[in-house]
Amino acid sequence: MNAQKTFTLEDAQAACDALVRERARDLWLAALFLPAPARPHALALYAFAQELIRTPDIVSQPTLGEIRLQWWAEIVEGERAGEAAGHPVARALLEAVARYRLPRAALGAMIEARRADLYADPPDSLNDLEGALGETWSALFRLVCFILADGEDPGGADACGHAGVAFGLCELFADLPRAASRGRCRIPRDVLARHGAIIEAAAAGLSSPALVAALAEMRDHASRHAREAALAAQSASPLVRLAVLPATLAPLRLAAFARARDPFAGVKEPAQWRRQWALWRAARAI
Repeated sequence: MNAQKTFTLEDAQAACDALVRERARDLWLAALFLPAPARPHALALYAFAQELIRTPDIVSQPTLGEIRLQWWAEIVEGERAGEAAGHPVARALLEAVARYRLPRAALGAMIEARRADLYADPPDSLNDLEGALGETWSALFRLVCFILADGEDPGGADACGHAGVAFGLCELFADLPRAASRGRCRIPRDVLARHGAIIEAAAAGLSSPALVAALAEMRDHASRHAREAALAAQSASPLVRLAVLPATLAPLRLAAFARARDPFAGVKEPAQWRRQWALWRAARAI
């Protein structure tokens, strides 16, 4: 990860925009509704999240992933200024951190929560999974709140908390085929046990009535969080409602996941125009 060049802020933010557009289209579409001055900084956060998410895919073994995540932890703590200037996402992220006084501890916790993704073992419980989603997706939406409020705290912790879990579960469902291709199961042990599903079968991408029932329980859980997020957002600042806008797609996505016959065969998610329409309607109501 040695720096090869020094990125201007404009080039770094453009790279973040391109990365999010390619790897996290829903986040990118939602960012279009953010105020123009805040948008590139929110996209820097989204790009940082994607860098963490893709770590297991670009390393050959967990130890190398640990090294990469430790590099990001040191970047966040300001220990590698020279290298950060040569990495577009790090450059843009640190600009957002400095400009909006974003809490570095939240970014560090986000990195720490992603270490579990390097390993094949599933979470022990649904509560453990919720905790991880809270430290990653919920924290991400919360940080966007700070950006939209120009570094101040606009509240909305409940809305961000529920929205992050709903959005994160949707991402987990969408990622099932890829995770199984790498022998990973991210469905909690206690959920699998309640329905008699076998961890090894899930990690191998083998569907079964028991696994389908386990996923149905998780979809119900995601739907509940989506409803709670919408309810909490109603009484929150408009800035908070903008920050959690990506989670308004959860009902649409969950319906598509429910229709899938084989969760490991790849789900046909809603067309982009339907997602854009749903986001536009939600944004218009803010």
